[in-house]
Amino acid sequence: MTSSNGSRRVGVLGGLGTRPPERLSGAGRRLLAYAAVKGPRVNRLLTGTDLWPELTEARARANVRRALWQLPRRWVRADGPDLELAASVDLGEARRVADQALADAEVGAEEVEMLKHDLLPGWYESWVLDEQDQFHLHRIQALEAVCRTASAAGAYTLATGAGLAAVCAEPLRESAVTVLVQALVTEGNRFEAARRYRAYAQRLRHELGAAPGDDLVALVRPFLRRRA
Repeated sequence: MTSSNGSRRVGVLGGLGTRPPERLSGAGRRLLAYAAVKGPRVNRLLTGTDLWPELTEARARANVRRALWQLPRRWVRADGPDLELAASVDLGEARRVADQALADAEVGAEEVEMLKHDLLPGWYESWVLDEQDQFHLHRIQALEAVCRTASAAGAYTLATGAGLAAVCAEPLRESAVTVLVQALVTEGNRFEAARRYRAYAQRLRHELGAAPGDDLVALVRPFLRRRA
């Protein structure tokens, strides 16, 4: 993806990374991740209090200055009271892809790959938790939408790939299992549809003591009867 920032890119999906690769200090990593998720433009004072909430305002400001100094040049620019990220970010692109999918627009296999990863997994700082939850739900809803749209268009490889990604992300999410099973049924892969249903029903019963809903059961009922 081209941008005014040249080839500099920050990845926050599946983990933090940069292109070109850079060696980052601990404080530099945190500042870069914060700017990538919250930015591209962030308030310097709010950045400090979000990243170091346990410190006084003065010490938090000092930590921001140190982190900014430790970052390789040109990645984050100081602009008065603000900091500006000078790089593109995969999160913004993934959000656009998710919005396209939810609007029933065509989404390709490479774009679906972007929706298979969570935001900064393994990061538990308070400033990122809500962002993680929001993107996690957004991407799963989008994967379900891709599964439906691609299946209707006869693109079954794309449909089942998106459906499987949604199920892997949330194995007990019935809407994800339902769109995957529906795509498999439409494709004519009845055995796999029944297998996926049985695996879900067993896990749901084991973990929640519940049974699948009527809509999902109706998709596979004819195949289950034939097996019996």
